[in-house]
Parts: sequence; C-alpha cells; structure tokens
Amino acid sequence: MCATCGCGSSEHEHPRHVLFDVQPRRHRVEIDLLAKNDRIAGENRRRFAARGVCAINLMSSPGAGKTTLLEATIASLRGVRPVAVIEGDQETERDAIRIRAAGARAVQINTGTGCHLDAEMVARGFDELDPPAGSLLLIENVGNLVCPALFDLGEQRRVVLMSVTEGDDKPVKYPHMFKKADLLVVNKIDLLPYVRFDVEAAVAHARQLRPELPVVLTSADRADGIEEWLGFLRDAKSEAA
Repeated sequence: MCATCGCGSSEHEHPRHVLFDVQPRRHRVEIDLLAKNDRIAGENRRRFAARGVCAINLMSSPGAGKTTLLEATIASLRGVRPVAVIEGDQETERDAIRIRAAGARAVQINTGTGCHLDAEMVARGFDELDPPAGSLLLIENVGNLVCPALFDLGEQRRVVLMSVTEGDDKPVKYPHMFKKADLLVVNKIDLLPYVRFDVEAAVAHARQLRPELPVVLTSADRADGIEEWLGFLRDAKSEAA
C-alpha cells in the first residue's frame, strides 16, 4: 500500500517518497516509475497536438461540482465544437453516464483503490474515445487535492475547482495543487448567502502560491460565469492548435 496516499497497489509511487526512503533499490524503482509516467505523458502531448486536440485536466476535491460544470460546458458547445470526456473515479460509471446523457462521448476509468489518473490511463482512454481532429478533451480526474497534482497526463492546461462549501483556506492546505493550476474555478457561488466562505481570501491564498492566477466564479446550475469559463477553453484551444 502507498504510505503517502493509501492507494492499494504496491506498484503505485509518488515523487515525495524519494525524500523519505533511503533504500537505494527502492529509490531507483520509484524514479523509473515516475520516468515512465513522464515519458507516456510526453507521448500523449505529442498525440494530442498532432490531432489538434486540446486536453484539459480538471481537478478538485470530491463534490466540488466538476461533472455538473462539464454538463454545462457540453450543452454550451453543442454544435460548436466536438467534446470528449475521460472520467476518473474509484468505482461506478455514474459520471460517464451523466456526460453521455449531456451529449458528449465519454469513457469511464475506475482506479479501484487508486486516488488519481496517470498518463497511461489517459492514453488508453484517448484510444477508446478516438476523438475527431480539433476536439476538446476534458479529463475529470479522481476527486482528490493531493495525488492528481503530482502526475503529468500530457494535458495542455490544469484547472483546479473549489466550491464555496469548502474552506476558503484550501489553497494554503494543499499548496502543490494550486501552484500547478492554470485556472482556479470557484464554483457553487449561488450558495454564498448560506455558507461562510470568503471569496477574496480564497483568491488571495491561491495567488500567494501562483501570482496572477486567473480566477472564474461559477454556478454551473445557474450558468453564472460559464461564458468566462468557455473563454478560457477557447484561448487554451487556440494556443494548442
């Protein structure tokens, strides 16, 4: 079992382990595994670019509203741009079913005891989806604010979602995730009148880690901020083309 995150596979490793493990052989194995992930991520990136696919890695803690935001995104882009989705969860196909019902192709990847997607999983998902040229590939990572930040998937952009039902100090508690973000989405703002959440404090905490980090405030249920979110996706796609 992974001592850092509790993943059930003995094959599962994290960069942080190297700092604490003094066994030379184990050290070499961990570096080899990380190198393998980075190599496959590089292959993914080249494949995405060759097909003009823009891949977005969407990360958050469980329940922040990733799937609902994707449903609103698919509805907004219907007839405008092809969208394909890789769904990551430990178990069930519930989110993939929701995405297909919204009108996009989706593949569900179940990680079992694993707490994140890796580059090889994404490569298999891409093969199964076989999205047309120019597609937007949305990768909904497993709900977790630790492990997904450590693994390159070959994506062009990383987006971190946090909802107002969480603490506004999440960036301080999970700094690595927010340091790696290209966009912060603060979701469920329709609930602000009912919760103790300081938007300005949350944004300030995040920008201490990544100055000038773009921020979009959204309510996927009410479509608040969806145009700003779509603008980010348009910019990412044009740069990836």
